[in-house]
Amino acid sequence: MKIIVTGCRGQLGTEIIKQLREGRSEIGPIPEKLLNATVIPVDLPELDITNYKMVDDFIRRQRPDVIINCAAFTNVDGCETARDAAFKVNAIGPRNLALACEKVNARLIHISTDYVFPGTANGGVALDECAVPAPISAYGQTKLLGEQYVERFCRRHFIVRTAWLYSSYGKNFVKTMIRLGRTHDKITVVNDQLGNPTNAVDLAYHILKLAVSHDYGIYHCTGNGICSWYDFACAIMQGAGLSCKVEPVTSAEYAAANPASASRPAWSALENRMLRCTVGDEMRDWQDALKDFFANWNGEL
Repeated sequence: MKIIVTGCRGQLGTEIIKQLREGRSEIGPIPEKLLNATVIPVDLPELDITNYKMVDDFIRRQRPDVIINCAAFTNVDGCETARDAAFKVNAIGPRNLALACEKVNARLIHISTDYVFPGTANGGVALDECAVPAPISAYGQTKLLGEQYVERFCRRHFIVRTAWLYSSYGKNFVKTMIRLGRTHDKITVVNDQLGNPTNAVDLAYHILKLAVSHDYGIYHCTGNGICSWYDFACAIMQGAGLSCKVEPVTSAEYAAANPASASRPAWSALENRMLRCTVGDEMRDWQDALKDFFANWNGEL
């Protein structure tokens, strides 16, 4: 099997390649069919997914069985001010990959986000794959259009929505909290936005399970259990052994102090129903996965 991983230098791409090379994850072994896979990791400048001709030529030449698209413009606030750039990477890029995949009968696994939802759901019910998207930010809007292009142009597709992703690699909320906790006695974090922290180890492991299946469609793939950003920050400080005090604030208070910030969904907790009904949901409880992160983390920020 030949697998192309785009955005290979990001936190998810790095973890996927690590598991493919080692043949296992912290959760368990990867599918046997992938143990001798040919892995082609690509990122800028080797492959610009916003350039259709470059994508088409590259995929025609390589003729992969699977493409895992981890490339994205993920700076939520930056998407508001650089909308064209976000549109190119988050919408046109997936379109280009989908069109090229269809030509060579490759499967496309495209990573999306909880930000495709408006965050207005109430009643404490996690959103499954039947929930209707209605994004409230440029990031969410461009990611939703990317999903729609993938659905439209590639028959063999998996759209995998995740949330609150962190890992040992790159920039993420966990490492930001640790950095702040080492330099501040006190920080404030919003306590009225709820979702699912997701360890990249768990996400990568399930993406590789999908890579050998034919259960095409839309998937939610997040850590199990729901918390607020405030709860998450408190757990991070505890796991890192830091004495920094975390104080809760509302989204309105945060927005008043940071007027340039994009709107974020207040409720984006996802339900991994499609996983449960197909390849199996082995995503860990978010607190267990965070403890495992600290057990395996080398301390680098």
